[in-house]
Amino acid sequence: MSDYPPPRRIGPYLIRPATTEDADGARGVMLDTFYREFGYGYVPAWHADVMDLHGTYLTDQRHLLLVALHGDQPDRQVVATTCLHSRGPAHPPHPRWIAERYPSGSTAQLLRVYVRPEHRRHGLARAMVAMAADFAATIGYASLYLHTNADIPGAQPFWDSVAKEIFDARTTGEHGPGVATVHYEIPLPPLPPRSP
Repeated sequence: MSDYPPPRRIGPYLIRPATTEDADGARGVMLDTFYREFGYGYVPAWHADVMDLHGTYLTDQRHLLLVALHGDQPDRQVVATTCLHSRGPAHPPHPRWIAERYPSGSTAQLLRVYVRPEHRRHGLARAMVAMAADFAATIGYASLYLHTNADIPGAQPFWDSVAKEIFDARTTGEHGPGVATVHYEIPLPPLPPRSP
């Protein structure tokens, strides 16, 4: 488990970098979101990281998997996730200029910001996004990018509140029918000055 960002409590919730023991719970949140919320289920071309959370996020120092935990041991459950990856958006399906603006390596891509429905409205997603942005700035990424499906209830208003819209791709149909993609960038926080 990474020691950064440091764990954070929000009411009865603990947000922290995931451990190997959290992987099954995190994967469950993600798969439930694909099937129950998005309606299209697991798509290997889009969701390969979900099957290998350990290899994708827990063994690479530039990647991050945050989890929000609820309850006490042994009944503690993963109820929300947020991931950060060093891979920029791919062309295709995204426009070439988006891929060029956010190249892999210098771009941190925010993924899998999911909260189980019964745990929403507690500030978990907002806190996890802020923690991921702090991580991206500390690691030295140049930008923090994401895209969302604006047809998912609440997705666009949430991202509009924490990020800057870069491109509304709903007219392009870049992911096909039923996926209304909007691209965003989240400003990275300034790093604190180093002591002499």
